[in-house]
Amino acid sequence: MSFAIIETGGKQYRVSEGSAIKIEKLSNTKEGASVSFDKIVLTDDGTKTVIGAPYISGASVKGEVIEEGRGKKIEVVKYKAKSRYFKLRGHRQPFMKVRILSI
Repeated sequence: MSFAIIETGGKQYRVSEGSAIKIEKLSNTKEGASVSFDKIVLTDDGTKTVIGAPYISGASVKGEVIEEGRGKKIEVVKYKAKSRYFKLRGHRQPFMKVRILSI
């Protein structure tokens, strides 16, 4: 089974055809749109492994955005004892779910 390691949003993901990954939100991309990743760090087809330095030139991974949403809420609390200082902030990180079509 062939796979590749791609880099997007400052993170690296191991992908194979048909798999779905959750990545950082891509700007100007909507649900159902096709995306292409050109920062390929490594590819492996079962017999031959190609490692980039830092990326493989000419290689690309194509995918399709199947979901766009926001993650679970994370609460950030700042508190100082005996000084009446309390701050509570919430954050929901946007994400995109991408199905890999071809490597």
